[in-house]
Amino acid sequence: MKKLLKYLKPYRKECVIAPAFKMLEALFELFVPLVIKRIIDEGIKKGNKDVIWQSAVILVSLGIIGLVCALIAQYFSAKAAIGFATGVRNSLYDKILGFSYENVDSVGTSSLITRMTNDINTAQNGVNMFLRLFLRSPFVVFGAMIMAFTINVKAALIFVVVIPVLFVAVFCITLITIPMYKRIQGSLDRLTGHIRENLTGARVIRAFSRGDSEKKEFTDENDKFFRLSVVTSRISTLLNPLTLIIVNVAMLILIANGAQLVDSGILTSGEVYALVNYMSQILVELVKLANLFITINKSLASASRISATFELSNALKDEGTLTLKDIPSKENILEFKNVSFAYPGAGDNSLNNVNFSVRKGETVGIIGGTGSGKSTVINLLMRFYDVSNGEILYNGVNVKDIALSSLRSVFSLVPQRAQLFSGTLRDNLLFANPQATEEAMLKAVNMAVADNVVMAKGQGLDFAITEGGSNLSGGQKQRLTIARALVKGAEVIVLDDSSSALDYATDSTLRKNLKSLGNTVFIISQRIVSIKDADKIIVLDDGNLDSIGTHAELYEKSAVYREICESQKSNEEETL
Repeated sequence: MKKLLKYLKPYRKECVIAPAFKMLEALFELFVPLVIKRIIDEGIKKGNKDVIWQSAVILVSLGIIGLVCALIAQYFSAKAAIGFATGVRNSLYDKILGFSYENVDSVGTSSLITRMTNDINTAQNGVNMFLRLFLRSPFVVFGAMIMAFTINVKAALIFVVVIPVLFVAVFCITLITIPMYKRIQGSLDRLTGHIRENLTGARVIRAFSRGDSEKKEFTDENDKFFRLSVVTSRISTLLNPLTLIIVNVAMLILIANGAQLVDSGILTSGEVYALVNYMSQILVELVKLANLFITINKSLASASRISATFELSNALKDEGTLTLKDIPSKENILEFKNVSFAYPGAGDNSLNNVNFSVRKGETVGIIGGTGSGKSTVINLLMRFYDVSNGEILYNGVNVKDIALSSLRSVFSLVPQRAQLFSGTLRDNLLFANPQATEEAMLKAVNMAVADNVVMAKGQGLDFAITEGGSNLSGGQKQRLTIARALVKGAEVIVLDDSSSALDYATDSTLRKNLKSLGNTVFIISQRIVSIKDADKIIVLDDGNLDSIGTHAELYEKSAVYREICESQKSNEEETL
């Protein structure tokens, strides 16, 4: 939590005003038993109505002042807590956006979502309650004890015994529950992950009629979360009855002892009432303090997870200093030199000693079996991961020496899974290039063979796209994501198996349009028809470079390529 306190610095004033007014409220509250004592001893017993009315006015005034103080304290504590959470949320979002693929894989998407939502909300509640109660409750507890001593030292000794016992009880239960709350958050991560997978994969679950089994798995995970929460709650809820028992026993002793002192003439009835009232105040505040400790325990568990995310160093170091204007153009725009790579924790290499070069303006096809390393080439090319061995060069410069923002501005990627954002089509196209004109956007739509999609919707670029593009077919989404990539106007266009949902005729038209642009184009595909007209085709086999050449050359010399061709032969493909 200490590392997150910097987000409270802009709210120093609120952090002082909130507890100050809470303590002011508590101070007025401590005078209430004395006023009631005066009503009993000087008003009721002596029949003095003036004292009763005066004291009643004082009580109402104390109540109004206390209410105003409480409202002011609540306003400033809420302002500080919400501001704190907003600052943490913004910084954490920036941190997560800067994470490499490796970081996201290691922490887990569901865990990051939980930290961004549930954990920050829990920390916010902790800050709010801390500002309102952490000083107020101890102030009332010790203030009530001091006020009791001003009434009668002997009767007040019970306070000296009770308060330390209560603090020990609270402290012991707190120590037990802190690690349990951390386990609850971990269980919530797993539950969130299960929900996320099931919602995103709802169609697959229904297609395979796996709804019942998924429900059972979810129920089992939810039951684990429930049992852990119940055990933790049972231990936490011991605080309230335990404090009640201790204070009520103390109150019984106080009343019995007070009665004897009244009989002896040492105490008055009003003074006994005041002592009992102070003990009641202590009871209420200790119950609040116990609940505060429970909330703080939850907040600390959440804060430690948030802090751990901030402390996580980015696996991908952006230490490059060169920009594109510092790099002169060369014949070979991109080169792989002895590149090997293994995904973190995978053990075996996904690529082994791969070498190839690409000239500016070339269309390069990459093909191979499942798991051959096709998408890995793109991940390394755009530096989503760093190579394990070897180097990748852009115009003769190692990509590690180029600032990431500059390097990635070279590429325009159409990912394997078409991803559109909620909003209009215009918003999605401007996402790639905020300065794009309407003419440029319409041209990109036309080049991506998506103009018929836009026309069919009848709203042009203002067509509304739902979350994840769920109101579009797979082929429509792919064409619109290709249009978005073209709007960027990058030097290198990368299509990572992004035409798999297109029919052969549309795919053929798309490739012709891309060829006319004159850009360097990478086409990763499982289909021979999508890459056979490429200037250069790279064939990968189980992470190894099998061969490089044109379609005709590879058909003659590469058994792997020939086998893929033979398996995909059809009359429709032959005509394209």
